[in-house]
Order: sequence, then C-alpha cells, then structure tokens
Amino acid sequence: MKRQLHRVGLAVCLCLTAPGSPAHAFCGFFVGKADTKLYNKASKVVLVRDGDKTIITMANDYQGDLKEFAMVIPVPTFIEREQIHVTSNAIIEHLDEYTAPRLVEYYDEDPCRTIVAMESRALGSMPAAAAAPPVMAKELGVTVEAQYKVEEYDVLILSAEESSGLETWLKQNGYRIPEGATEVLGSYIKQGVRFFVAKVNIEEQEKLGFTFLRPLSVAFESPKFMLPIRLGTVNANGTQELFIFALTRNGRIETTNYRTVRVPSDVELPLFVEKEFSDFYTAMFSRQVEKEDMHAVFLEYAWDMNWCDPCAASPMSPQELEELGVFWGGEPNRNGGDARNAFVTRLHVRYDAAHFPEDLFFQETGDRTNFQGRYVLRHPWTGTADCSEGKDYRARLAARYAQDAKTLQDLTGWDPKEIKDKMALNGQADPKVDPATGQKWWQRLWQKRKS
Repeated sequence: MKRQLHRVGLAVCLCLTAPGSPAHAFCGFFVGKADTKLYNKASKVVLVRDGDKTIITMANDYQGDLKEFAMVIPVPTFIEREQIHVTSNAIIEHLDEYTAPRLVEYYDEDPCRTIVAMESRALGSMPAAAAAPPVMAKELGVTVEAQYKVEEYDVLILSAEESSGLETWLKQNGYRIPEGATEVLGSYIKQGVRFFVAKVNIEEQEKLGFTFLRPLSVAFESPKFMLPIRLGTVNANGTQELFIFALTRNGRIETTNYRTVRVPSDVELPLFVEKEFSDFYTAMFSRQVEKEDMHAVFLEYAWDMNWCDPCAASPMSPQELEELGVFWGGEPNRNGGDARNAFVTRLHVRYDAAHFPEDLFFQETGDRTNFQGRYVLRHPWTGTADCSEGKDYRARLAARYAQDAKTLQDLTGWDPKEIKDKMALNGQADPKVDPATGQKWWQRLWQKRKS
C-alpha cells in the first residue's frame, strides 16, 4: 500500500510566500518497485553533468495556493534567459520509475529433473512577466541583475552584498522569510553566488492550461559539482527525502563530503513481502539511515541507460534525455548504434540541518559497475519430488525459510513472530522440521539406537 503524500516544497531551495518489457537474464519476473511516492516530503532533482557543464532540473512539490509559491535557489554564475527551461513532470516520473528499487521473483526447478548448470553472471559484471520593481535595492546592497518571463514563471536573478540587505529586500517586496534563513543566505553571499528567484505567473499559467507546477531546468558552467540543500532545511518540518538522478557521460557519481553507501541488495525475502513491498522498503531504508546515524547518502541505482535487468520501466528515449539536457546524446555510445550514451545514478538521502550542515558536493567517477536495489522472492517447487535429490531439497527448505525470516528481521526490525506467522500463511513454514538439521522431529527419536 502506498503512503499518502503531503508534499511541502522543493527540498533543495527555500520556498517563500510571494505576493499576489522485463529482461530475462536471471530467469525472473519483475513484480514491484519502490518509487519516490512511498515517502512524505519527497523532492526530486535531475543533474546532468559533463566537465564543468551542469543542467539541474527541479521538480516542485509545493502544495497550496500557487499564488503564494516562490523559490530561491543559489546559482554559481549569472543566468541568461536561454539558460532556463520549463519541462514536463512525466519525464522525471519516467526516470524515477526506471531507476526505482525493484522486487523480482523466481521459481525453483523440479529437484528431480537433471539440470544442466549454466554459468552464472554476476549483476555487477554485466556489459555493460516582469517581477515587482526593486524597493531600495541599491541602499540595501541588492542588485536585480535580470528579470525574465519563462512560460508560467517570473524569474529574477539577484546578487547581494549581505544577508540582512537581501532579507530586507525580499520582505519589502512581499516575500515572507522563514526564521533562520539569514545565516544560510549569508554563507552563500560570501561565496559570491547569485540567487535565482522564481514565482508562478498565475495568469500565464491559466493561458497555458496548466493547474500544477512544471519542473524548471537551469543550465550553467561551474567547476563546482554540487547541490545546495541547506536553504531547504530552513522552513522544513522534520526530516526531508531527496532523490537525485544524475546523468553523466562516463560513470556513476558519488558525494565527496558525505559517505555514499549502497542500499542492501540481492537478498532473498519471504513470499508475503510481495504484498508489503512498500512497507518493507521504507522500513529497510529507515533502518539503514539509523545505522549510518543519518550521515550517509545512499546509492539505489547505477546503470548504463542503454539497458537494464530487470527493467522497472522502459529506458529513457534519446528525446527525453535531450529534454533533460543530455547534450552529448547524439554521439555514438560505447556499444555502437543509436544510443542513449548516458550513465544514470540514483541517490537517496534523508536529511535535516543537524545531520547535513553542508551542501552536497559530488564527483563523477569512471566506475560503470552496474548496481540496483533488487530484492528476491523465491518460490519453492510444489510438485512431486520422490527422488533422493527431492528429499534433500525438501529437507533444506525449512533452513532456507528460517534464513529468509532472519534476513527480513535484520533489515527491517520487524517482529520475528509476526514474520513467521505471515510466512506460515504463505506455506513457508513446517513446524515439524528442525531448521538446524532439516529433519522432522520423529526422525531423531531413535537415531542413536539405530546407530
């Protein structure tokens, strides 16, 4: 069951109040995915990076009267009109679905049938309108460097000499600043950044026929590969969930000022998890965050965009990648042919101001090793198995079930008795069998006498 969302605004910026088909390499079947809709206060950002060139696309999750929506984003350089673009929510949703952790299922073969062993292939080794005029701007040290109308958004590019002046200017122009923003704004001003301020032009939005916020993309050049998240903690109520989808030319990305940790993957789970996969993944992720004391960024997916195994959704089309800013997409890829020459990384971070006092800094690596959050349901053979191999197989099942239960309990912290009860309802328990020996209780009664 998916949890209801109560989204509150883009996590990486300051939200203010303004005036007015499946692959079969593993012989398995994809049965479910854990996407961003599982989380409250979840924000999504797409980063396209090559050299010093960056395109950042921000999905705005603001819920409320759009007349009161505005956002402020620190940007490293002056932004021209042509560097700003409005795109479609559907593209980001597609990327989310494509990279989501997934649940797959397999079915045991008849243990009495002769099986020709096939060489296993490790997952990681696969081939891979104008805004209001400024009020006392000069006296406050605030400069309105540019103002643009971009589709349904009114955009300002500001620079400031000090945070108090910027804060005063924003208040005088109708923006309500949350308590605690002054210090964070000041730290960005010391770095010489500009501020990208966007609000919705309601009349223009109605003309275009939209009733929701579309994502904004901004392209710029900077040697710093980073994502500002600290402004997002100023008016946050509790922790925030941030999903980062990075598209690069060479390989996966990782954070340089926080640990990048892979989520647990390729583990076998009890069959009942199929109906509770959402609850499983949120509990498992929370336990991993706790284990890392909320100081880590988690890798959920890293893969060449040309293929997937198993696919939670079809790969992004070259046109979709180009819309997100993959400007090198028309070049031949490593495997030749018409290509999606992009490597996608999905990172997931749960953060607050106390545990993430710094913005996120990244580096692109040359590592193209495939990784995905992948969880396995393995159905037992239910037919007859009268051969000796079949008897051995049956004897081992109880131990396998016990290990699956322990894995689930370790990953989630769920009650072990409740786990075993649910497994029993799915036919994954035999109280007559000792998991340690694989024997039924009466098989041990007179063993010593017979020996």
